[in-house]
Amino acid sequence: MITFNVPPFTGKEMDYIRQAVENQKICGDGEFTKKCNKWMEERTGTAKCLLTTSCTHATELTALLANIGDGDEVIMPSYTFVSTADAFVLRGAKAVFVDIRPDTMNIDENLIEDAVTEKTKAIAVVHYAGVGCEMDKIMEIAKRHGLYVIEDAAQGIMASYKGKALGAIGDFGCYSFHETKNYSMGEGGALLIQDGKFIEDAEIFREKGTDRSKYYRGQVDKYRWLNYGSSYLPSDMNAAYLYAQLEMADEINENRLARWNRYWERLFGLAEAGKIALPSIPEGCTHNAHMFYIKAKDLEEREALRKFLGENEIHAVFHYVPLHSAPAGIKFGRFHGEDRYTTKESDRLLRLPMFYKLKEEEVDYITGKVKEFYGA
Repeated sequence: MITFNVPPFTGKEMDYIRQAVENQKICGDGEFTKKCNKWMEERTGTAKCLLTTSCTHATELTALLANIGDGDEVIMPSYTFVSTADAFVLRGAKAVFVDIRPDTMNIDENLIEDAVTEKTKAIAVVHYAGVGCEMDKIMEIAKRHGLYVIEDAAQGIMASYKGKALGAIGDFGCYSFHETKNYSMGEGGALLIQDGKFIEDAEIFREKGTDRSKYYRGQVDKYRWLNYGSSYLPSDMNAAYLYAQLEMADEINENRLARWNRYWERLFGLAEAGKIALPSIPEGCTHNAHMFYIKAKDLEEREALRKFLGENEIHAVFHYVPLHSAPAGIKFGRFHGEDRYTTKESDRLLRLPMFYKLKEEEVDYITGKVKEFYGA
């Protein structure tokens, strides 16, 4: 069986975990946590990076920093993971869903402004598959209406939009280091902050509402409870696991891109013949090969293809069920405008196996079976 995902592993992870244990500092903000934060700050140009226990928790921190609460609205795509909405509805806000672009599966930037009301507090964009949204227009809309821009860049590390790292363009950005992501610590994430004025509050929220971070830096002689917050710090052992991969981030990225390109080249003929659709990478976007998906004609054909691949020992999967159609989406949100593409395109999409060290011959076997299904 060619599995859909294999978590990345470089070989140094266990050595670094052992070092973390020997340092006798395995809780949050140890040596490896600091190394990971510094790496991301240097690679993205963000003012501050704070490693978190998940991308979900990083997004929850953005809701606290943006002071989102009862009665506020946050504009976002419906085609996303539940955490994009959860972070804000937990604070009493309503998720306002708008349609996506069929080419990138990202939020349609041309539909955002019509969804803005006096209650709108933020725009939460999702960089699907590590392909950037049209951030110039989104930032311009946000500036004109005085809105925060929060980037759900869970899939976007090592990708960029017009030379700017995804996650480091809006007010706040969020990365995921779940086992399915390009770089992993099992469960984990990171919060990226662009404006230094938010750093102190972020540290307080992240440390249970205390100024413990200042205490550890020797800036105060004791730490106090200053605000509400929670424990969003990952263990330094998790950070040690992640840092082994960040050290090899370029090699991992190049390996994934090579496999992505091979998929594209071998399936291009099917797309040219109109049998399937392939991912679209707009000009100015540099992606990170987070996933390779194809689109079948419709849901029925997609499921038939998925079953055929499974019978041939290939684990291919569909992706999000649009949030606006889910019970919680109906309860906590609303869809603004027409659902022209969100449901239709999500029904067509099938994700093929993609992971670090996926073999060329495995890509050839997978694409060969896709071609066989379509009689090519």
